[in-house]
Amino acid sequence: MALSAVPGLPVFAFELFGIKFFEDQSDIDAESVIVDPHPYVVTFTSSEGGAVEAALRNASALLADQDEPASGAAGLIAKARGDYRRLLAALYGEGHYGGAVSIRIGGVEAAKLPPDAKLPNPVEVTIAVSAGPLFRFANVNIVNQAPPTDDPQDQVDLPVMRGFGAGEVARSAVILRAEQLALEAWRQLGYAKAEIVGRDVVADHATNSVDATITVNPGRRAAFGPIAVSGTSEMNPEFVAQQTGLAVGQEYDPDDVQRAQKRLDRLEVFRSARLEAGDAIGSDGLLPYDLIVEELPGRRFGMGATFSTIDGLGLEGYHLWRNLFGQAERLRLDARISSIAFPIDTAQFDYFAGGTFTKPGFYHPDVDLIAAVSAERTIYPTYTETSAAGRLGLSWFFSDEITLQGGANFKRARFDDSFGTRDFATAGVYAGVIFDGRDSAVDPTEGWYTAANVEPYYDFIYGNTGLRIEAEARTYFGFGEDDPFVLAGRVKAGALVGPALNEIPPDKLFFAGGGGSVRGYGFKSIGVDDGTGKITGGRYLLEASLEARAKVTETIGVVGFLDGGYVAADTFPGIEDMRLGAGLGVRYYTGLGPLRLDLAVPLNKRASDPDYAIYAGIGQAF
Repeated sequence: MALSAVPGLPVFAFELFGIKFFEDQSDIDAESVIVDPHPYVVTFTSSEGGAVEAALRNASALLADQDEPASGAAGLIAKARGDYRRLLAALYGEGHYGGAVSIRIGGVEAAKLPPDAKLPNPVEVTIAVSAGPLFRFANVNIVNQAPPTDDPQDQVDLPVMRGFGAGEVARSAVILRAEQLALEAWRQLGYAKAEIVGRDVVADHATNSVDATITVNPGRRAAFGPIAVSGTSEMNPEFVAQQTGLAVGQEYDPDDVQRAQKRLDRLEVFRSARLEAGDAIGSDGLLPYDLIVEELPGRRFGMGATFSTIDGLGLEGYHLWRNLFGQAERLRLDARISSIAFPIDTAQFDYFAGGTFTKPGFYHPDVDLIAAVSAERTIYPTYTETSAAGRLGLSWFFSDEITLQGGANFKRARFDDSFGTRDFATAGVYAGVIFDGRDSAVDPTEGWYTAANVEPYYDFIYGNTGLRIEAEARTYFGFGEDDPFVLAGRVKAGALVGPALNEIPPDKLFFAGGGGSVRGYGFKSIGVDDGTGKITGGRYLLEASLEARAKVTETIGVVGFLDGGYVAADTFPGIEDMRLGAGLGVRYYTGLGPLRLDLAVPLNKRASDPDYAIYAGIGQAF
C-alpha cells in the first residue's frame, strides 16, 4: 500500500486503491441533473433465448437505464428510437437479418410518437423482438487479399479461419473482423496505408444466406520517416524520438510501432505518449510520425506499510526523481524500518537505506543501466546481518516476454548466527533471464512465468569461491467465462557450490519460510539444524505452492493454498522433512490489483514455530 503526494500543493482529498475521500463535489456537471424525471418500467420479450437474447438485452439502453428516470418524455422517446438501431445491430451480430423490433411506449409504437407526446408518469415500455431466421454465408470473397508470407512474425490468420467462410453463421462482427484481418495482413507486409474501399453485403431472404465481398486497396509500401516530437518540457526530444527505436528508412511494421509504444511507457516519465502516423506516404516512400507526449512531474514521494503477525509492522518511504538530465534518468532513494512489535524494542528493529539509479536507453532503446547502493541491519530468525552493498548491471528487454539481466556486485557484511560473528567481503557477477508469459503481473489467470539466475562469487576474507544457482517457475489455469476460477502453481529450486557452511555468508545460503515462500512460518526460519537445535542456511532449496482462487463477486474472492519447502545442507532430505503450511485467504479486487489477506498455519510445526500467521499485501501471492 502506498500513498503519494506532490509537495507545494494543498491537499483537499486523497485517493486510496481507486477510492476518493473528502473530494470536493461542488463542480459536478449541472447537466447530469435530470430536470424533468420521467420513470418507466420495461417488459422485454424475444423469440430467441440464449446468446441471442443476451445480446439483445445488453444492447438495449432502455433496459440498461430503467432504474434511472428518463429526461422527460422527449428523452424517453429519443432513447427508444435509438434502441431500434441498437437491437437490429445486435440481431445482425448474431446472424439474424430478417428480424423485427417493436418498442411501444404507453401502448404506442415509439417510432410514431412525436417528441412532445404526453405520456403517463410512470409509463410502461414493452420491447418485443422477433429474431427471424438464422443466415449463413453463401459466397464470400476478398478482392486484393494479401499474399502469404514465410515470416512467422508477419503471419496473420486468414479470415476463413475466423468464421468468414461458406456455411458459417453470417454474423456482422465476422465481416468486420475479416476486414481487420485483411488490412492487418497487408500492414504486416509493410503497406501502412492499406484501406477497405468496398464492402458489398447482400442478404438473400429467400435462401437465408449472405453474400459478402470485401475490397482492399493496399496502397504503397512504406518505410518509417522522421518522428516529430511535441509536448516535451524537460525531456530531450531527440532522445524521446531515439527511444522509439524507429529509424528513418526502416521498413514499416506495425509490430515495431507497438514495441515503440511500450518503450516509451517503460520510461515512466510520461502521463501520456501517443504515436500518430502521417496522413500520407511521401514521394520518397517514407511515412512520417508525430509523437505527442505529456510529461509527469519530475519528483514523487511515497510511503507504505506492511504487516504480518510474525514479522511485525514495517514502514517504508521513497523519493523518486523521474528525469534528472533530460533523458528519463531515474534516481530513487528508499528507507525502511521493519520488525516493529509490541512492546517497542528498537534493538530488534530492522533498518534499510538505499538508492537506485537507472539510465534507460543505454546504447540501445531496450537496455537499461542500473546502479544501486544500500546499507542495512536486519535481524532474521536465524541470523543478524549488518552490511553495505553495491551493484552495477544491465537489463535488456529482449522481447515482450523475455528480459535478460547481468552485472557485477560487491558486499561487505558482518553476520551473527550459530557459527558466531563473522565478516565477509564478496564480489561477484550475475546473469539471469526472465520469461513472463502471464496475462497479468498482479492477477494472472493464464500463462507461464519462469526465472533463472546464476551468481559466481569470491570471498576476499576467507579466500573462497562459490556458485549460486536459482530457478523458479509459475503457471496458471483459468476456468469458466472471464476465469472466475484459477488454479495456480509455483515451484522454486536452488543450489550452491562452495566451501563448508561455516565459511559461506548466510545471505548466499538458502532459507525458506514467510509470505513469499512457505506461509505459516517465520521469514527465513526454515533451514538446516546444526545438531544443537540452531538453524543455519543450506546449500539446497526446494519449494512448491498450490493455490485455488475463486471469485465470489466482481470484487471479492477467496483462496485456499498449500505451501511446502525444505532446505538441505549437503543432500536433499526425505519428503517427511518438508515443512508444510496451509491456509485460506480473501481477495478484494481493485483497479491496482487484488488486496490480499491470508491466514496460514504450519502443518508440521516445530516448537519454535508460531501457531498461525497473517499476511497482507497487494497482488496475488505469486
